Amino acid sequence: MKLKLKFMVAVGLVLSTMALAQAASTTDATLKKGKDLLDKSCMACHAAKFDGDPTYVYTRPDHKVHNLAQLSAQVERCSTNSNTGWFPDDEAAVAAYLNERFYKFKTN
Repeated sequence: MKLKLKFMVAVGLVLSTMALAQAASTTDATLKKGKDLLDKSCMACHAAKFDGDPTYVYTRPDHKVHNLAQLSAQVERCSTNSNTGWFPDDEAAVAAYLNERFYKFKTN
């Protein structure tokens, strides 16, 4: 059981690193893809949770994301919990868009 957990953690770290690397090389096409995926799969749920303001989750003063690694991990968690069917490159595009639009973490 411990070996399985260690393997899952290692895979998660690799995927997060890949997402960060991809987020660092953001293109207009990646940002558009991220926005489109976010609009399609996330905004209605966020609006329902935050009194009609889907962006409040990103702008609230007590947000839980403080760096790119946490942003990538949060996007992955939301994707998994919402059963979006996104691939790692989709998650990386969403993280890149969110960073560009809201968080402004340094990518280099």
